[in-house]
Amino acid sequence: MRKTLLVLIALVLGFYLLTGFTQIRPGEKGVIRRFGKPLPQLADPGLFIGLPYGMDRVDRIAVDKVNNIAVGFFEDDGGKPLPPGQMLTGDNNLVNVQVTVYYKVEPGMEVDFAINAPIIPEFLKRYVESETAMWIASKTVDEALLLGKISMGPVILDKTTQRIQGCNLGVQLLDVRVSLVAPPDEVKPSFDSVARAQTAVTTLLNKAEQDTESKLRQSESDKFRLEQETLALTNTMILQANKDAERFLARLQQYLEGRKTNPDYLLQIWQEERGKIFAKLRDQGNLGLLDQYLGAGGLEINLMPLGPKTKP
Repeated sequence: MRKTLLVLIALVLGFYLLTGFTQIRPGEKGVIRRFGKPLPQLADPGLFIGLPYGMDRVDRIAVDKVNNIAVGFFEDDGGKPLPPGQMLTGDNNLVNVQVTVYYKVEPGMEVDFAINAPIIPEFLKRYVESETAMWIASKTVDEALLLGKISMGPVILDKTTQRIQGCNLGVQLLDVRVSLVAPPDEVKPSFDSVARAQTAVTTLLNKAEQDTESKLRQSESDKFRLEQETLALTNTMILQANKDAERFLARLQQYLEGRKTNPDYLLQIWQEERGKIFAKLRDQGNLGLLDQYLGAGGLEINLMPLGPKTKP
């Protein structure tokens, strides 16, 4: 009987001593509390052998794990008059907001994280909800709906990080993502109509800007083309004028030289030019013989004015 009792005592003592063995998995650190006081050294991955239960407590902390909590509005509000996440904008409109916070253990503060682990989710939730409400309150409903998913997350991340710096939670915030910014269901159709109208206005504005830009480019192109054509025409006219001036000066020189030997040289020039004009008129059909109009009394030409055309 005594031997059996000793065996039982030995087994119980062995099992009790085994409670001091803790397996630390890869990616984890063990925070050791001896008689309730955290030890400065951490247990590395592997088998940790410490004092048995009641003397040592080992909290395994996943140092590389990214945790997340959702903050704000949920569909099942429990029938509350103002469910969590339904916030008031600066122009006194309600919007439903939900954000997701991503965090992990801050390197070197594993002990603080282990001590505060039970309160960290609620702690972060309150801080993030407070910063979210402040951001929403600083915007109009249009600004909140249009800019919330883009602009709100970085602001909340920065503000919340500043607020928890002195709390020694052992938490490193990684990101804050806005998953929902929407009007309440009761007024959602009206907001959707306004959003569609704003989209239509934006589309028209973009189209008007594109048309304006296109017309400006076309105007610049036309301006350049006209400038080039004007420059080319100007150069052509200048060259033609210079040639005409040269021909005139050459003819003048001929006249001055010819007048010395022929007093009727000017009449000769006039007859030459007249012959050129008559030849051109004849080629164009504007010059003909008038022999058929000669009569006993001389040249007889009667020209009657044309009457107005009558409509058929």
